[in-house]
Amino acid sequence: MAYAQQVLDALGDRTRRLVLMRLRHGARSVGEIAERMEVSRPAVSQHLRVLKAARLVTDHAKGTRRLYAVDPRGITALRTWLDGFWGEVLLAFKEAAELEAAKEVKSMKTKKKDDCMSIEFRRR
Repeated sequence: MAYAQQVLDALGDRTRRLVLMRLRHGARSVGEIAERMEVSRPAVSQHLRVLKAARLVTDHAKGTRRLYAVDPRGITALRTWLDGFWGEVLLAFKEAAELEAAKEVKSMKTKKKDDCMSIEFRRR
């Protein structure tokens, strides 16, 4: 959970989420990431350091540039953490559905019993 917490903390910033979204379709340089953003290239570099520390991005040198890409380790950690909730949600949904089904069966039995009594009353 501690690692997932670091990932969540990194993604808590809107600009870092935007940086990560820009890397979704492949590796980019800081300059490419910073294009049309409201923050400077040095600010983007700082956000990339936080994302890298959380293992959400990796970087490698290509000539004189550094290219950044999504690191699947951070995404996997986040997904694993969220999947823990999914199991709990599915169990709660199952319990709610079973309770609702039991109410429906009881309602149908009551209605059927009332219908039978109504028929008996009309016969008399």
